Amino acid sequence: MDVDETSKPKEEKLLLVMLVGAPGSGKSTFCEEVMRSSTRPWVRVCQDVIGNGKAGNKAQCLSCAAGALKDGKNVFIDRCNLDREQRSGFTELGGPQIDVHAVVLDLPAKLCISRSVKRTGHEGNLQGGKAAAVVNRMLQKKELPSLSEGFNRITFCQTESDVKVAINTYSTLGPLDKLPHGCFGQKSKDSKVQVDIMKFFKKAEVPIVAESRGNSGGNFTSQNNEMIDPCRKDMEKVSSNSDKANLESVNLENISVGSSVSNVDHAFMDDPPTLAFPSISTSDFQFDHQKAAEIIVEKVAEFSNKLANARFVLVDLTHGSKILSLVKAKAAQKNLDPRKFFTHVGDITCLKSTGGLHCAVIANAANWRLKPGGGGVNAAIFKAAGPILVSATKERAQLLLPGHAVAVPLPSSSPLFTREGVTHVIHVLGPNMNPQRPDCLNNDYNKGCKILREAYTSLFEAFASILRTGTEQKSKRDADHGFEKSKKYKGSQDDVEGNGAGTKVVNIDPSNKKNDGSLNKTWGSWAQALHQIAMRPEEHKNELLEISEDVVVLNDLYPKAQKHVLVLARTRGLDCLADVQNDHLHLLKRMHSVGLKWAEKFLHENASLVFRLGYHSAPSMRQLHLHVISQDFDSKHLKNKKHWNSFNTDFFRDSVDVIDEVSNHGKATLRDDDKLLSMELRCHRCRSAHPNIPRLKSHISNCQASFPSWFFQNGRLIRAQDEVNISS
Repeated sequence: MDVDETSKPKEEKLLLVMLVGAPGSGKSTFCEEVMRSSTRPWVRVCQDVIGNGKAGNKAQCLSCAAGALKDGKNVFIDRCNLDREQRSGFTELGGPQIDVHAVVLDLPAKLCISRSVKRTGHEGNLQGGKAAAVVNRMLQKKELPSLSEGFNRITFCQTESDVKVAINTYSTLGPLDKLPHGCFGQKSKDSKVQVDIMKFFKKAEVPIVAESRGNSGGNFTSQNNEMIDPCRKDMEKVSSNSDKANLESVNLENISVGSSVSNVDHAFMDDPPTLAFPSISTSDFQFDHQKAAEIIVEKVAEFSNKLANARFVLVDLTHGSKILSLVKAKAAQKNLDPRKFFTHVGDITCLKSTGGLHCAVIANAANWRLKPGGGGVNAAIFKAAGPILVSATKERAQLLLPGHAVAVPLPSSSPLFTREGVTHVIHVLGPNMNPQRPDCLNNDYNKGCKILREAYTSLFEAFASILRTGTEQKSKRDADHGFEKSKKYKGSQDDVEGNGAGTKVVNIDPSNKKNDGSLNKTWGSWAQALHQIAMRPEEHKNELLEISEDVVVLNDLYPKAQKHVLVLARTRGLDCLADVQNDHLHLLKRMHSVGLKWAEKFLHENASLVFRLGYHSAPSMRQLHLHVISQDFDSKHLKNKKHWNSFNTDFFRDSVDVIDEVSNHGKATLRDDDKLLSMELRCHRCRSAHPNIPRLKSHISNCQASFPSWFFQNGRLIRAQDEVNISS
């Protein structure tokens, strides 16, 4: 809960409040008004004057904000922040004791322009006739913030009275007071639609009001159907007398997990990615409901912690469903966040059109043949999606084993895509306790519970893979981290792990299993290319630079620098860095030795090059592989921020550090954090910030700065003037 609880000791929590708005929207005035009357210590970080009274840059603002927070001050970020790129970096300053808020001053353009033109003595000298054109141009590129960017709370102000309410909220906030998290005040695009939906929910006698369609922050009602404006009620201060505050309508403690229809008020989540799934194996496969409910809650708790911005919805068609009742009770006992997990009574194939609940990913309780029929959820989903789901599924898999899942990107021509916005269907198969169905376990619940846990793990991991790309559309894009392809195994970019493609289970190879018998993490067919090469190098001799008993070497097909090769381990079951253990230490040293040999070869050809050797924390391609990459990054294939950051943030683990960690601790430290890949672009030499890849490339081609000092420690950089040690 974000609301103070009087039963718990109060802790002071600092605030970083980002003002978002065009010139003339009143950002500086907002800061001044709050700082004049607030009892909290505040620091205003303004880019217009941060450079000793002159305009500065974003990096200076970030540094100043970090310093103020370290000194125990609350911070206002007073700059326009009108697009996601400008806001990036600031949300990363948040933490357990620091909340990051956004206050969006989304006032009419005419008002902002009028104020900008008329003002005098502006800090950034944006005034007079030139201001109108600047404001107009900036507003055309406006991109409103969302909770998925890392904000704890976003307040939208569309009128001057909204702004006054927000100023009062922050002005009266004491050192120990807290504000509820969520997205507040965003207006519905169609108020009539909103009212009609409220009438619908009233007729259905819903105990808690659901969201209006397409509105992540609209009005909602209390149990007596009074219309409540969250922009007015929820911005109230939650003080030490919070039990007296009139916040019952939004207090999440009063919302039971699994409230019917749209359940939890979705205004708290800015249209987060959502997985709707049925209970696996409890219907036709007759699995015990109590045991199934325990496993559902256990697995949802595990993955809802891992997927901070995602929601999970358990769906059942039947009112009074036993499994829903059991899950709701157990989820309440476990204190699962009702904003991130709730239940829904309805048809999983029409959640958006009949209930206003948008679930981009839905799960199907499939049969082992992955074919339509059999009744229940499986038949309903195949029917609703149309014949194209059958062909799309065949492209991914021909059969499915109990405990496993396969994710299928839904073609845009499918009715489920066009009508409901469903982008992926994840087929999952659970254990069977029905003697009339195949593979009956004859009430062996030790094995059955193990398989059901594996089934939910596979389902939720496939959902996580879909989310890693930050997109839920079926489109062709460059691989997120710019990873390598094999010419022979070209495929859709949707097959990348990050896009959630399922494992190709045709003719399943037992070698794909780990020692515990479970399949490796889901890898798309496209992502299997390196594995195929490592296992059968004799079939790819023309593509390889070197073949030995334990490694193979090949050029990255889409190199991100002048020289970029891969050293592949040939050990089965060693898919990525997460699989590495102390037993693999000799192999890691061997891979490093081979990498050094190739770096030395390239340095003999061109002594001006500099190399790093390392691994990606979360690779897109299956089979452990070491990158040997020159640091010029002069390549047409380096196209976007994720390409750059996958090699120039902590996401890239230097080989020497991995060897040390495995030697000392038995495993490598992984930095699998999406925030690393979305960090602002910074030169790897001088650390200067740049707005886009072309500007960055232009800079690094001329940058003469020395590399950061830590690069020269422990042999992380390989240069011609260094004595390269290639002994294993």
